[in-house]
Amino acid sequence: MLEFGGNTTPNLAKDEPRNTWRAIKRGLSGRCPHCGEGKLFRAFLKPVDACDVCGEEMFHHRADDFPAYLAIFIVGHIVVAGYMATDSWLVLESWQHLMIWIPITILLTLVMLQPLKGGVIGLQWALRMHGFGGESEEPMLAEPSHEDAR
Repeated sequence: MLEFGGNTTPNLAKDEPRNTWRAIKRGLSGRCPHCGEGKLFRAFLKPVDACDVCGEEMFHHRADDFPAYLAIFIVGHIVVAGYMATDSWLVLESWQHLMIWIPITILLTLVMLQPLKGGVIGLQWALRMHGFGGESEEPMLAEPSHEDAR
């Protein structure tokens, strides 16, 4: 197979398509996106370096802040809709709303953060992003041409 830059590689399993939704679902459930059996997390938000069952490496994921952004988006919609529904149904003081919605916001965020991070790791694995495809993440420098020397 000819790749960009003239590199040739044999047609290996890396060309085999990966099921994106299955990988996301496995990540959401805290399981290895490759085999679905091994644990994805060793602590609350710390992924394992490699799956105990299939050996798939997980250390090179780059979930970063995206799971937190997803949690803010989802929890924000739930809490704002709940606040508006409650406010139209009951007459509550501001401090009462705060006593209701702040704990719900914190609880929902903590409950959603790990599954969302697992889902993002599963998505990255399925799309072969950030080293999950076997190639290096280091940028390749182009060879200087003779025209650049002028």
